[in-house]
Amino acid sequence: MSVWSTPRHTGPAAQVSPLGPSPKITVPSLLDRKQTGTRISAVTAYDFPSARLADQAGLDIVLVGDSLAMTMLGHESTLAVTMDEMLVFTRAARRGLTRALLVADMPYGSYQADDRAGIENALRFMKEAGAEAVKLEGAHASLVRRLVDAEIPVMGHLGLTPQAIHRMGGYKVQAKSHEAIERLREDAHRLADAGCFSVVLEGIPREVAATLTAELPIPTIGIGAGPGCDGQILVWHDLLGISEAPHARFVRTYLDGAALISAALQQYVEDVASGAFPADRESYHLPRETNRASKASEELAAV
Repeated sequence: MSVWSTPRHTGPAAQVSPLGPSPKITVPSLLDRKQTGTRISAVTAYDFPSARLADQAGLDIVLVGDSLAMTMLGHESTLAVTMDEMLVFTRAARRGLTRALLVADMPYGSYQADDRAGIENALRFMKEAGAEAVKLEGAHASLVRRLVDAEIPVMGHLGLTPQAIHRMGGYKVQAKSHEAIERLREDAHRLADAGCFSVVLEGIPREVAATLTAELPIPTIGIGAGPGCDGQILVWHDLLGISEAPHARFVRTYLDGAALISAALQQYVEDVASGAFPADRESYHLPRETNRASKASEELAAV
């Protein structure tokens, strides 16, 4: 399908899939999942076609993660991505969604300095990019309260928080000591009390994540936190096998995307070089009348 024929979502919020119509995912419906024990599926996606595919596949949450600094922009960590860049990608993902909840990552430096800046930047995600919630790394309970008061749903993020990579000394499993576990537990309850509607638990022992999931009144979304969470999230490029970075232990790759894409591109190069592409079926022709007139003109000119 070319960009000339890409459909746009212009209908109602319900997404029609092979499984039938699915209701729009909202913050209250995710909270209901906690009560019913229904698992939550989430993925990062950063552009229109990726978000559309995720939506059509039935994902519940699409997170425009600051991981795009690495996956889309080629940086070595998440720290370099800016608010303006995050807004561009969030707007693109918004256009691809009708069912999934769109959550935008607050990038490094957009909320750490003071709560006022955090509120202003979160409002930009909601007003300018169409986000339906924002995600914050760390136990910023006072900011969460102010955001919730401003009608901005907030997803928390604890454990291995990539924006704290330098403090943590790298991407290392967190909450392995009794003291660290208790700090994590306190932070998680503090975020829930402040009004977070869910919390991402990243890079922590599965036993700790399972305990927190049982204690918290809000859904937990795991990434490298074992199967005991209320939901799971993976990075788009890891899930589809199109990331060059070594995969973390918790990643399950569902497709060898890099090999498939590479093979397709190599075949395209070969077809162009040999003249096999484009073929007649991929070419346009003159209208029959124009072609007939051209041939007549050529015949007259030859007389």
